[in-house]
Amino acid sequence: MPAITRRAALAAPAGLAARPARAQPAPGRPVRIIAPFTPGGGTDTTARVLAPAMGAFLGQTVLVENRPGAAGSLGAGAVADSPADGHTLLIDALNHAVNPQLLHGLRFDYATAFAPVSLLTVLPQIFVVPPALPVATLAEFVDWARARPGRLAFGSSGNAGGSHLGATLFLRETGLDIGHVPYRGGSAVLPDLISGTVVFAFATVNSATQLIRDGGLKALAVASEQRVAALPAVPTMAEAGYPAVVLDEWNLLAAPAGTPAAVLARLHAAVRHALAQPAVRDRFAAIGATAVGSPPEEAASYLVAQRERLGRLVADAAITIE
Repeated sequence: MPAITRRAALAAPAGLAARPARAQPAPGRPVRIIAPFTPGGGTDTTARVLAPAMGAFLGQTVLVENRPGAAGSLGAGAVADSPADGHTLLIDALNHAVNPQLLHGLRFDYATAFAPVSLLTVLPQIFVVPPALPVATLAEFVDWARARPGRLAFGSSGNAGGSHLGATLFLRETGLDIGHVPYRGGSAVLPDLISGTVVFAFATVNSATQLIRDGGLKALAVASEQRVAALPAVPTMAEAGYPAVVLDEWNLLAAPAGTPAAVLARLHAAVRHALAQPAVRDRFAAIGATAVGSPPEEAASYLVAQRERLGRLVADAAITIE
């Protein structure tokens, strides 16, 4: 996975916030951010944290509208069909990169239907196991699981989601024979993980940190390039001996293809302004998300790399959406 450039993150450009809204290009009326998932999830939360601060910068109301369905493609299609004027945006997640590999017969092309505005946040995944499992390190887990081929199962938030792809990458690197149990969302996995019905999962830091601190789960590694500030004692996968197992969750903001460059630049400036606000930064820090705020061209390059890498993973593992 390519490194994420952070030079554009967290601070509004000097002087931009002071310019009067009437001197700026569109958007010139309320903006809708369509979240293609149900309310309350990570993508929806990211959108709702950013929307008020973006609206304050733009001088417009920014609304978040949930349009779940079809692995996120229903909401994405609605944005693809919208006018390319900056008033309808898409906030999407890792599925944006894998859906082209998994969904066939879509009336739009993920690769050409959108103009990225910014990579918003990155959310690390943590390799967690039941508290009663007799292992203390990832190496011990691998040895323990290798002695039980075909008898164990891991849980995920669903087929082709981030937790499933992280586990797939881990199993490919370790050669372990562990079955997959998909659940309807990440929170649904946790009770069976705590009880030991499934023996591991990749959980986002926001969903797992408190359980780890309370002893409800054991964290063996972080599937990110750096350790997580909220859990500084947990090693990275590279430190645990598996440097190829790096797979973060992330959120991206995009506009319909053909949106003028000046409008994309203004929307990106609004994102940077929002990410610079202490309340926004504190909220993301509380859930373990790293704010990025990359400019459109860097977001586009990141998305291309993600699509290529995750597409290969999906194809190699013969992952499908059931």
